[in-house]
Amino acid sequence: MKKVILFVLTGLFVNIAIGQVSWQGGSNPDATASATILFDKTGTGLATYTGTIYAHTGVTLNGTPWQNVKGSWGNNTTQPALTLVSGNIYKLDLTPTILAFYGISSGSVTKINMVFRNAAGNAQTTDLTLDVGAFQAALISPSEYSNTIINSGQSLTISASNTNGSANYNLLANGVSINTASGTSYSYTDTNITVNKAYELQITQGSTFFTKTFGVIVNAGTANQAMASGLEDGINYNATDAAKATLVLDAPGKDFVYVAGSFNNWQPGTNYLMKKDPGTGKFWLELTGLTPGQNYTYQYWVVDATPTTNSPAVVKTADPYSTLVLSPFDDPYIPAASYPNLPAYPSGQEREVTVLKTAQTPYNWSTATTNFVKPKKEDLVVYEVLIRDFDADRNFQDLIDKIDYFKNLNINAIQLMPVMEFEGNESWGYNTSFHLALDKFYGTADKFKQFIDLCHQNGIAVILDVALNHAFGRNPMVRMWMKDADGDGWGDPAADNPYFNEFAKHSYSVGSDFNHSQARTKYYTKRVVKQWIQEFKIDGFRWDLTKGFTQACSGGDDTCTNTYQADRVAILKEYADYSWSLDPTHYVIFEHLGADNEEQQWANYRISESPSKGVMMWGELHEAYKQLALGYSTNADITRMGHVSRGFSAKRLLGYPESHDKDRLIYEAVAFGNGGGTAPPLNNLNNAVPRMSAIGALSILVPGPKMIWHFAELGMNNSIYTCENGTVNSESDVTTGDCKLATKPQPQWANNWLTMTSPNRQQVYNDWKRLIQLKINEPVFEADYAISPDANNIRQRIYIYDNALPSTSLKNVVVLANMSVASQSINPSFPYTGTWYNLMDNTPITVTNTTATITLAPGTFRVYGNQPASTLGNNDYNALANVSLYPNPTSGSFTIKGQVYRVEVYSITGQRVKLYENITSEDYQFDINDLNSGIYLVKAYDGNNNSSTMKLIKQ
Repeated sequence: MKKVILFVLTGLFVNIAIGQVSWQGGSNPDATASATILFDKTGTGLATYTGTIYAHTGVTLNGTPWQNVKGSWGNNTTQPALTLVSGNIYKLDLTPTILAFYGISSGSVTKINMVFRNAAGNAQTTDLTLDVGAFQAALISPSEYSNTIINSGQSLTISASNTNGSANYNLLANGVSINTASGTSYSYTDTNITVNKAYELQITQGSTFFTKTFGVIVNAGTANQAMASGLEDGINYNATDAAKATLVLDAPGKDFVYVAGSFNNWQPGTNYLMKKDPGTGKFWLELTGLTPGQNYTYQYWVVDATPTTNSPAVVKTADPYSTLVLSPFDDPYIPAASYPNLPAYPSGQEREVTVLKTAQTPYNWSTATTNFVKPKKEDLVVYEVLIRDFDADRNFQDLIDKIDYFKNLNINAIQLMPVMEFEGNESWGYNTSFHLALDKFYGTADKFKQFIDLCHQNGIAVILDVALNHAFGRNPMVRMWMKDADGDGWGDPAADNPYFNEFAKHSYSVGSDFNHSQARTKYYTKRVVKQWIQEFKIDGFRWDLTKGFTQACSGGDDTCTNTYQADRVAILKEYADYSWSLDPTHYVIFEHLGADNEEQQWANYRISESPSKGVMMWGELHEAYKQLALGYSTNADITRMGHVSRGFSAKRLLGYPESHDKDRLIYEAVAFGNGGGTAPPLNNLNNAVPRMSAIGALSILVPGPKMIWHFAELGMNNSIYTCENGTVNSESDVTTGDCKLATKPQPQWANNWLTMTSPNRQQVYNDWKRLIQLKINEPVFEADYAISPDANNIRQRIYIYDNALPSTSLKNVVVLANMSVASQSINPSFPYTGTWYNLMDNTPITVTNTTATITLAPGTFRVYGNQPASTLGNNDYNALANVSLYPNPTSGSFTIKGQVYRVEVYSITGQRVKLYENITSEDYQFDINDLNSGIYLVKAYDGNNNSSTMKLIKQ
């Protein structure tokens, strides 16, 4: 199993080299004995690493490698750690026996499979193996796992050898034995081959055996035949006949392609040789006799009889346009609760396969989705979410279960970090391999659609983060034209790749770099856009790393990459145009973080149309807001939180103080905050967390769309560099490795942060809830603004105004904030005297002098308006909005789904018979074994003393 690193966004710190492994004592141990592996890290990607080294390890069992793997990648509690012997030498003890160490009760173990890694899991060796036992066997010719191309009627000679005396040999072709022999070597010639064959050479000595696999592919030529009009690359389902489907593959430079799948027992004959359309050069094949509603799996066998240097002649790959793929690497670790009834990966195959299913039942969208009106761009408050780190189950159901959390916060858009099929399971998702397929680790397509539909029912738009700057090594369009010098079936794009650059054309290289000047890449990109807009009703895309969409620069050339590039402007406008052709109100968001003169080209693009277009640009202002959170004024200029300072004609700046790629403000405040002043220093959460309310006022209320990184509204203080063991490191940490991408805990749920147990966090949530309510519902926040601190950035002031509104409306807003660690008197410079209102609760104040100072405590804020806000909701979060209990009826205990703080059980006559307090887990088991059978009333309370009463039947 090639272990492919799972990550990344702005940098990929992966070192891969061949490690040196050996058995202590020199000779191969028997599987029934104990043994010690020695590892020399010299010359490997771990050579300079000084922290703990972990083993991702399994065995070759009954001929199949990577069985009985210990733990899961990156899990330092379940994967074994190596012990330092001396210098660069480490050891791993396999005790009490090899079989016992790997939990094997029966079967033939012939090899140990290993990948050694650092603690963070982002530096590793290549795949390493050690032989087990004195009996070993080798396939001499052809190479193991190879596919030999022959003309019909030619022959293939197979040769092998073994150690430890005579062995029995059995050669199978397509599952049928065609030759047997005994001895210390083997040779056989299979003659007059006219069909594709999958060979298996079984080599047995006693109870130990090896299986060597290889194949031949017959060059049957390619029939040129025009395909029907209107077909797209990928699967084309027949609109009138559910027993048919047509596959289309664009593979320029390839000689012929077979389709192998469950419909031909993975043994394609000439009737599964794809035809070639003379007009387009595309390969195509119509499948017939399919059973409607049945899952089929398939791969393409793509053949280049004269490949370029270091490129494979045969590549077996899933469909580039797959909407559901099965993976032998990832699927075994997907919880059944997240993806029930996951189709089985086909036995005997390798790498990803595509799932095909005719007569699929369309999802029944509610009218909330079919009639959904997106929030205005000017009103957007986008909530960025990494599903993996949002809640414990790490799936779409977690988001569905917390819909009231989003709704009560008043956000009107959720932006999901990439959910397209990525490599591995626990990832940020930017290592995408199949852009049209949903990653199964998060759940099924129908479950995702349920989440989208539910969001629309609650007035919330759904935005997807898409990583189309690059793809990773499992991507079929990388693999079909790759350099693969070591022959392991993985590689980087070759010079003849029609989709990817051989070398990145920008300085932020991640994975394999798409060439967006190529017509094929543009077609693929537009198909991705079409899939998610039409099939999943997605409301917008955040385009990752748009600086890479140029062909004008080169790797390492920061100056070129970060300056205006005309080809990049034109390409991205073309993609925006296509998105708007499918959905005129589609949100287009670029993560460019570049020069204003280039971003202006997109932000101001087509804004005069109806509906107004214009690309929203990510507006990162982390450093300035971090300084304010820390209690400092240096580098704390927040004027670029608004569109005016960047030269945008319309409000198309999606500004934010925090994102997935920046550290938490509260972590920074506690770790590095100002320790001076008359107030307690910022070295603890009680002092630091309340400052997030002021940060919200200074960011959310600036006119234009804004973004929240999940749990900023709760003052989340886990550093982005928090490792799975709870320690914190940094990108420059050479001892443990960067934990930026490590899976994070969810203390906000486990510790009930939205209850009275965390009043500071609860107050931040309620303040942000109110601020978002003001921004979305009050027209003045769509108007003009000025950011003008009172002589010092520590005394922030924002003026929001709409001179077109009458004086009887809320037309002027003054935001004040003291970001010092000491009390400050701030000149509010009100536009005029009279009665003003604190918009957080609509309490009035009389202003007789516009410049009379207002004293604010450290880290606090005020929002004043000339009129009270027209909307003033309840700021208390009711965690019991959708609370429920199960099982019901029950014979012994029950669980409450939802966040509760106290639970009381009453008899039907009103007597309290049970009391449970200080409940800290949603999995809490309420034991009622001692109660008699009958009907009871269960009263649940949240931390705000809201209550909900439910009926319970005790059996």
